[in-house]
Amino acid sequence: MSRPSPPPGTTTPPTPPVPLASAVPLASAVPVASAVPLASAVPVASAGPPAPGRTAFTLRGEVACPLSLTVADLRERWEQHHAEVVFDCATSGPRRHTFEGPLLREVVDEAKPVFDARRRKDRSRFLLAVTGGDGHHTVLSWGEIDADFGNVPILLATSMDGRSLESAGSQLVVPTDRCGARYISAITSVWVGACAVPSRPAERTAPPAR
Repeated sequence: MSRPSPPPGTTTPPTPPVPLASAVPLASAVPVASAVPLASAVPVASAGPPAPGRTAFTLRGEVACPLSLTVADLRERWEQHHAEVVFDCATSGPRRHTFEGPLLREVVDEAKPVFDARRRKDRSRFLLAVTGGDGHHTVLSWGEIDADFGNVPILLATSMDGRSLESAGSQLVVPTDRCGARYISAITSVWVGACAVPSRPAERTAPPAR
């Protein structure tokens, strides 16, 4: 629509200028993320224990064939043994559980410990250190699990009380123990190796007579 012409003899007032945006620095006009290092800007998971059921525990040490095993591996590759156990807990008294899983000895045998299997004395030098997800660990002797010595049916459990341990992780079960201190939960590592011969202390010489 056209603007009407002013009456003769009148002056048209100048059109007021259109207000312009104030001279605000671009950095202030548009919010910009602060200069945070990428490692801080994007949360990174802490180096905590591996997610249960998604990673394997390692079987390593003085073995010819180190292994990486999940609970599913333990259940599918070895015969499952049954153990009904009762052990005393320092905080809650007697505990009763039923476990199933392969024998520790049979699993470690597959990793081929580097002892002479024909020599009992050579086998008896070896130890096993088992570590759990909470950092707790215990030490066993090969003689405990060897059929020629203790022959204890120690298990790497795949189930407890009928429930699969696939999400919680395998558990070390020592059926002959009276207390549960060596029941390692969420196993992360099994180390196998020989116990070094302790060095003889230096002999003391008698002080000179005065």
